[in-house]
Amino acid sequence: MDILLKQLRDVSLSVLPITILVIILNFTIIPVESQMFIRFLIGAFLVIIGLGIFLFGAHIGITPIGNLMGETIAKTNRTYWVGGLGFLLGFLITIAEPDLQILAQQVNLASGGIVPGTLILIVVSIGVGIMVGIGLLRILYETPLNKVFTLVYFIIFILGLKTSQEFLAISVDASGATTGAMTTPFILALGYGMSQLKGGKTSDEDSFGMVGLASAGPIFAIMIMSIIRGLTNIQGEAADLAVNLGILNPYLITLPRVAREAVFTLLPLLILFLIFDKVRFKLNKRSKKSILKGLLYTFIGLTLFLVGVNAGFMEVGMVMGEGIARNYTWLLPIIGFLLGLVVVLAEPAVHVLTEQVEDVTAGHIKRAFILTALSIGIAFAVCSSMLRIMIPGLKLWHFLLPGFALGIILSYKVPPIFVGIAFDSGGVASGPMTATFILAFAQGAAKAIPTANVLVDGFGVIAMVAMTPLVAIQTLGLIYKIKSKKKESN
Repeated sequence: MDILLKQLRDVSLSVLPITILVIILNFTIIPVESQMFIRFLIGAFLVIIGLGIFLFGAHIGITPIGNLMGETIAKTNRTYWVGGLGFLLGFLITIAEPDLQILAQQVNLASGGIVPGTLILIVVSIGVGIMVGIGLLRILYETPLNKVFTLVYFIIFILGLKTSQEFLAISVDASGATTGAMTTPFILALGYGMSQLKGGKTSDEDSFGMVGLASAGPIFAIMIMSIIRGLTNIQGEAADLAVNLGILNPYLITLPRVAREAVFTLLPLLILFLIFDKVRFKLNKRSKKSILKGLLYTFIGLTLFLVGVNAGFMEVGMVMGEGIARNYTWLLPIIGFLLGLVVVLAEPAVHVLTEQVEDVTAGHIKRAFILTALSIGIAFAVCSSMLRIMIPGLKLWHFLLPGFALGIILSYKVPPIFVGIAFDSGGVASGPMTATFILAFAQGAAKAIPTANVLVDGFGVIAMVAMTPLVAIQTLGLIYKIKSKKKESN
């Protein structure tokens, strides 16, 4: 119970900044309809309670399952088992990811039904499955992470030359959306369990990087799909928001759908756990009960969190984005910067990653340092996305190409552990809050600016959020390396 109370306290401090910022905007430049504002406040409360319960559940349920499965896969020590089980686990945990389901629905709506949501789900899940399998094989054979990322992003660059602007944005957005509330804790734990059992001098470094590799899978998978299907020049529009639904109606409508999605999200993990426990784990009754209780807490927390985000946050994000773009266009980059600064603090997966970083490094790399670097990176990402929406000549690849290239170059200059943390951070920073509030804000802004295309300009924001942590965290690693050398010389 003490852990749960601590999680709720920490989450409150993380969610309050974005809540306060929206309240200030409401009472100053962009007043929203009163019922919508009350729904936002209810949503903020549900996000705090839900996120706290979710993180507690992940701590006692999802993380132990991932660790156990990672250790079990490592024990097989056979290439085909490691790769095959990695693909299966990656596919099953991704296809039910809430963030991905949100993105798939938005792509379907914005493309006028030309791109089915189900197709996005399947293609992206295959991409993640492939990369999780490759990630586990990398740990098994102790291949340097920077070399794997160099090869993967070189292939993505080649595919990007043949991919239309719309699908360049969607592919990198899908990358961020897959590593969300459910997949991140599990994939982090899977990599940690595998690396720790494998042992060796690189075991701590190998604990990170799995999420970063997993998030590369959707990029090439969506690109290949778009090239094969010849999808180009799709004009998109933002979905219209339902208004005058009352204060509680949106929550009552959203709750059953989100609860059902949460069940399907956790069901594959529950089934896999029960099968593995019967065949391999053979846990005692107490340990098994603790994990099952953790999954129940995860379900409750995930449901409350997603209901709050979907029914309370998304519509306010779109209304404010549209209102600022229409009436105070020059303010868009400034508001974008402030939103990016605080939104990452409310991402559930960020908390999971930063806690693991502190645990694995025995406190040498502090959570506060990682969070500060991430906040600054995401602030520049959202600010740049607003400039891209405002200025027709600015294209997504103008930011992504140099950004990812710099990330790869830095991976050869910083301590290896920072490479894994940086690429993992790119995945965790673009979670449910970004996939709903920030994405809706960007789509609202793109809808209000005549020269912008919602499908191209609105969807690129998650791509930017996924890219900037690579540079921000590895820059932190470079500073860490320089300071360490100075200490040694003294």
